[in-house]
Amino acid sequence: MTSAPTVAAVTGASGAIGEAIARGLAARPGHEVVLVCRDRDRARRSLGRIAKATGNTALRYEIADLSRAASIEALARRWSGPLHVLVNNAGVTPRQREVTPEGLELQFATNVLGYFWMMQAFAEVLARSAPARVVNVASYYAGGLELDDLQFVRRRYDNDTAYRQSKQADRMLTVAFARRWRDRGIAVNACHPADVDSRLANDLGFAGSQSPEQGARTPLWLATTEAGQVNTGKYFASCREEPCRFGADTATVEALYEACAAFDV
Repeated sequence: MTSAPTVAAVTGASGAIGEAIARGLAARPGHEVVLVCRDRDRARRSLGRIAKATGNTALRYEIADLSRAASIEALARRWSGPLHVLVNNAGVTPRQREVTPEGLELQFATNVLGYFWMMQAFAEVLARSAPARVVNVASYYAGGLELDDLQFVRRRYDNDTAYRQSKQADRMLTVAFARRWRDRGIAVNACHPADVDSRLANDLGFAGSQSPEQGARTPLWLATTEAGQVNTGKYFASCREEPCRFGADTATVEALYEACAAFDV
């Protein structure tokens, strides 16, 4: 009798790190992997490469725009079956300030609210699938969050500053959800992947010196090993826990959670 597969979803799975994470999961026996992507053509190409590299036929893609709550809610509504592993990885760093059709600043909507909305939308599915886990791909390159100007209305938009703010927020939201889900069998952890040469890094003006496979190492470790289930609300880099001063600021963590909850549009 064969055991049920472990179902994993990776957002931003057509990007450099996201595809490497999805490929690493697909290479593990008994894993069914869902690539969550915005662009259908890129999703198909990534899925084809992963299938060829791993021989795994339990692969599919789902199209969703992570900057839009309605798109995420539609994804959750059409989801069928369990979800044991959610890797929040999708991110953008537009060089000029852009807004979604709902008028939200695009980087904040994708990098922060996208993580928040995915965790919210799949909370019940993850709980029914427990033990389950969430891996939030964040960064050591984090800081500068301003709760009173999350969308760069008052401040001049700078994609570097906006990115650092978004990664601080991801680390803080990890703590907020971990506290809320502690008794639901869902672990939530954040990590720094690596300095990978990717479109995102290039948009920030960096070349990156590490491969996508190196970038996927810590997210995969959290997604597949005991460490990612027995720990929750933690931050990791190079497969080791590191202190996170942002997550330790309880008052600001809760204020950010409430601010994100108010964007349920």
